Amino acid sequence: MPTPAMDLALIIQTIAIYAIPVLFAITVHEAAHGYAARHFGDNTAHMMGRITLNPMKHIDPVGTIAMPLMLYFATSGAFLFGYAKPVPVNFGNLRRPKRDMIWVALAGPGANLVQAIGWTVLLYLLVATGVEEVFFLKMCQAGVLVNLVMFAFNLFPLPPLDGGRILVGLLPWKQAELVSRVEPWGFFIVLALVITGVVGNLWLRPLMVLTHSAIEVLLTPLRLLIL
Repeated sequence: MPTPAMDLALIIQTIAIYAIPVLFAITVHEAAHGYAARHFGDNTAHMMGRITLNPMKHIDPVGTIAMPLMLYFATSGAFLFGYAKPVPVNFGNLRRPKRDMIWVALAGPGANLVQAIGWTVLLYLLVATGVEEVFFLKMCQAGVLVNLVMFAFNLFPLPPLDGGRILVGLLPWKQAELVSRVEPWGFFIVLALVITGVVGNLWLRPLMVLTHSAIEVLLTPLRLLIL
């Protein structure tokens, strides 16, 4: 039977494995939104110093640290939820707001997809070069998992998530306005859907499995070459 000391050691090990992948995932995700917004005409994030790869600029003390840790301890790791400090974007400053908001919203999940591919490549390279250190192998696996979660979750089509903004940009004006009205309550709706398992079972897991399979297919030549 695991002792409290063993449980604490496992928790510390898990936090150590996930810390770097999580920091990279949220930092590059948020910075990507800022870079895209500046590219399409909005300098708000740039003027506020938020277009940066400094993770301290993107960490929300409650959403990034306190809430995930509290949920991890309360549910023994069965349920985790958190968020970073959103990069400010004034969509009215974009050259073509309705179209450009799609690209700004896609930039974040797109950055996570690229990172998931990068962590997978790194895992292949470590295995190919004979690295057997479990910590580094597990960190690569954590990097893939964290970024797949962020990629899939943020594409859920409900404001204020990126998928909701993409949906608003794609819909005709009348329908887009109706969807955008959900945004003030969107976070609470999403949280409720997460807690009840709707997001996880009907959206998150299927999209993660599909995306992971696509990455495996994409990297098949590399895998065959080095493994």
